[in-house]
Amino acid sequence: MLEKLFKLKENNTNVRTEVRGGITTFMTMAYILAVNPDILSAAGMDKSAVLLATCLASFIGTWCMGLLANLPFALSAGLGLNAYFSYTVVGAMGYSWQIALFAVFIEGIIFIVLSLTNVREAIFNAIPLNLKRAVSVGIGLFIAFIGLQNAGLVVNDDSTLVTITNFTENFNSTGITALLAVIGLVIISILYIKKVKGSILIGIFSVWILAILAELVGLYVPNPEMGMYSMIPTQIVSFDFSALGKTFGQCFNIDFSSIKIFDMIVVVFAFLFVDIFDTLGTLIGVSTKAGMLDEEGRLPKIKPALLSDAIATTAGAVLGTSTTTTFVESSVGVAEGGRTGLTSIVTGFLFLIAVIFAPLFIMIPSLATAPALIFVGFLMFSEVTDISFKDDNLLSAIPAYLAIITMPLFYSMSEGIAAGIISYVVLHLICGKGKSVKPLMYVLAVLFILKYIFL
Repeated sequence: MLEKLFKLKENNTNVRTEVRGGITTFMTMAYILAVNPDILSAAGMDKSAVLLATCLASFIGTWCMGLLANLPFALSAGLGLNAYFSYTVVGAMGYSWQIALFAVFIEGIIFIVLSLTNVREAIFNAIPLNLKRAVSVGIGLFIAFIGLQNAGLVVNDDSTLVTITNFTENFNSTGITALLAVIGLVIISILYIKKVKGSILIGIFSVWILAILAELVGLYVPNPEMGMYSMIPTQIVSFDFSALGKTFGQCFNIDFSSIKIFDMIVVVFAFLFVDIFDTLGTLIGVSTKAGMLDEEGRLPKIKPALLSDAIATTAGAVLGTSTTTTFVESSVGVAEGGRTGLTSIVTGFLFLIAVIFAPLFIMIPSLATAPALIFVGFLMFSEVTDISFKDDNLLSAIPAYLAIITMPLFYSMSEGIAAGIISYVVLHLICGKGKSVKPLMYVLAVLFILKYIFL
């Protein structure tokens, strides 16, 4: 049955190899179960509900990938997109998390339509390569900045806006937690350099264990008034899944009269833009490593793969989590030999089982997940080496630079995307290269400019 369904022999693999690949992929991705509830809770969402929604959306998306596309790719809540959800849409724009979920749901529906047509190729081809890479780099810096804040390493300052924390002041609370976050970053970095499987997840739990020990010996003293709570878990497993009711279907429980149309267009487009290019980039990159591309460099099963991603996003919004997307960590499972959808089935099953351990994951403190955010920021930032900054490419290099720096400094992914697209179109027009710009880029630039005029 497995042979007929997944064509194992045709793909030069076997059940044992696929299972190993699926387990390895889950190990490298499981950190999202600690990080995503932490980030979305900043939007006012219940941590337990978000974790359950994340597990179920990951399960649905990854199984769709395995059954519809027969590819060894796994999906979960995308980093960067969840930060945009909490800190920009809910935080800066002031929308409720229910409306933010509605935007994710709309994005998912649009993505389903685009996945069934050739429109996604037109969108993908319209955006210049430098800008595509710049988005990934900018998101990396944005995520790293959030990680530095969550770790308590970056704090407010009246004269310079931000500065490094004072480790000696309040050492038994903010000082020790910031120090533990630094240690966590070192642990993750060393493990990753040594190519240890699940290095990020191991790093998270290592820091948490150190934090528990620090509390037991008195180096860390809980102070609820400062938001410093006990590190010691009180429960590991639970079969009570009622918390999911706090987010399930809430994307439809909104006051539509409070939505500003241009704001919503920008929000949906930002979700859609990042999801499309993040997914396509991951699919192509991992497929290349696995030798799955055809002679023309195309992925034959890209339509069902994109459809799986879109279904996962839509289902995730209904369940109660931000955009669900294909994870680049899937490449680790591929490196272990995973070549078919059976790898995805194994990974998805492990995400389903993870709902039982919800109490454990939601107890993981921010100081333990912060190093993971900072390190994932590094992984995304590495794309900067593929951006051409040579003199003959300045018309796209400058917009790429602007897109990168505005994301963390303006604390918004959408502002970075807007800065990149508008500057790209303007520079090309003024320099007499307007004909080389794809028509869709003009449409996007005009939409962003109208947003700044009327909002």
